[in-house]
Amino acid sequence: MKPLAGIRVLDLSRVLAGPYCTALLADLGAEVIKLEPPAGDDYRHVGPFRAGESALFTLNNRGKRSVALDLKEPAHLAMAQAIAAQVDVVVENFRPGVAERLGLGAATLRAANPGLIYCSISGFGQDGPCRDLPAYDIVVQAMSGLMAATGEEGGAPLKTGESVADLIAGLFGSWSIMAALVNRARTGVGATLDVAMHDALFSMLTTSHALQMYAGVLPQRVGNRHPLSTPFGCYATQDGQVVICVLNDRQFARLCALIGAPEAAEDPRYATDESRTAHEPAVKAMIEAWSRGQSTAVAVAALSGAGLPASPILSIAEAAASPQAQARGLVSDLAGTPVVGQPVRFDGEKPVATAPAPALGADLAAVAAEFGLEIPA
Repeated sequence: MKPLAGIRVLDLSRVLAGPYCTALLADLGAEVIKLEPPAGDDYRHVGPFRAGESALFTLNNRGKRSVALDLKEPAHLAMAQAIAAQVDVVVENFRPGVAERLGLGAATLRAANPGLIYCSISGFGQDGPCRDLPAYDIVVQAMSGLMAATGEEGGAPLKTGESVADLIAGLFGSWSIMAALVNRARTGVGATLDVAMHDALFSMLTTSHALQMYAGVLPQRVGNRHPLSTPFGCYATQDGQVVICVLNDRQFARLCALIGAPEAAEDPRYATDESRTAHEPAVKAMIEAWSRGQSTAVAVAALSGAGLPASPILSIAEAAASPQAQARGLVSDLAGTPVVGQPVRFDGEKPVATAPAPALGADLAAVAAEFGLEIPA
């Protein structure tokens, strides 16, 4: 199942948001031509390295072909423009205005190729007072509201452990491209897409939106528990922590029976999810009076047996090696290189790119021949 087979993509992006976007498209069968400067994508030079190749570059550029061009050279720019005239999609994540100055802006390329879908991914979008600000992931996490709501209760704001703003922007980039492809199939008209890391991350903070826009309160940092529901978080065990999630009264009653406190289900303080959250310290103490006497494995087994959502906290190595990850094929092998492809199954199949990340400029000759172009000097 390769739903994007036959779709050609010119990838002008580098580092993470854009490459992640186009890697998702490559997984689904799109032909992605990655245009890099002579020194290569910045991620080629960022460790960790394996056999001399950057792991970050390898993971985010699977299934692509590489063409190395110096866009300051007229002949090289002309080749890039000629490729853009024959593709379905262009993706770039320069700062706003840079692509236009290079001669690869949306207006220029769509004038030559009206059906082109041109996707720009940037920190703050193509307009607004922050348009020209440099934006790395932590900057966007800080400005979106995510950091202010993340951290231990009473502690300082924290960023998440992954570059979620970059990745979410890449995901929305691929989502918008596919929506534009559907529209083009109906109308024949291309599109200019403006994807901002800030907008993408802000749009996903639904719990914070509920608190601020509807309840009129600012989200507070509450550590590993849920800000609205209780019990919904991490609880101490003999050898670590167990995650327990209870979202309704029936589940709470089952939990109370399991931990030897059935009377708590009738306690007026715990009658609703809201009231349980108001008395969260007491609920936590009641649960930990039980969980601290169990190993994490025993606690998870007991909770799961009672039909209650629960889990241990796994490291990434444990998560990758888990029977569930193995059964779902979350890690794929491309020519001896491990990659983590797009996660969706189409009619039971999980499409993943068929080739690993390319060597710098390895496909210049093949791409030139395919597009009927001369290799620039």
